[in-house]
Amino acid sequence: MVSMYIGYAISYAVLLVGYLLLKTFSQEFLGQFYDLVQYAGLVVLAVALVYIVAAPPVYYARYRYQITADKVDVRYGILVIRHILVPIERVHQVEVSRGPINTMLGLGDVTITTAGGDATIEYLEIEEAEKVADRLNTLMGRMLQGRIAGASEEGN
Repeated sequence: MVSMYIGYAISYAVLLVGYLLLKTFSQEFLGQFYDLVQYAGLVVLAVALVYIVAAPPVYYARYRYQITADKVDVRYGILVIRHILVPIERVHQVEVSRGPINTMLGLGDVTITTAGGDATIEYLEIEEAEKVADRLNTLMGRMLQGRIAGASEEGN
């Protein structure tokens, strides 16, 4: 959750700088609407702050992933819950990635690429991320060996 809080704090800082620039330089441009825009900006900042404080624990509580011999199942979300099922036979690539914040915290993400898109298992300790990637690569290898063995049996 620390990684999420840091990422959200950076986004909030950018939003705050945008609001301060708007407040400082837009009075002439906005004219009579200046006060309305200023209050709307404050409302956006307040809603964003509530979201930033509440979102990480909710996301963490709802986040689940499971890897079986034939699929990867990922559930996550805050307001909208997404459920992604990726059949192992559809996986083209598995990648472990770390941004600067996750690197500082010893975390990594595993991105599973298919022809239809990507699924990501996020916020894993780096050792766990590497194990998940290795397991997925092993499952992909077994599936391919099974296909090759099945194709050679058909040819005989």
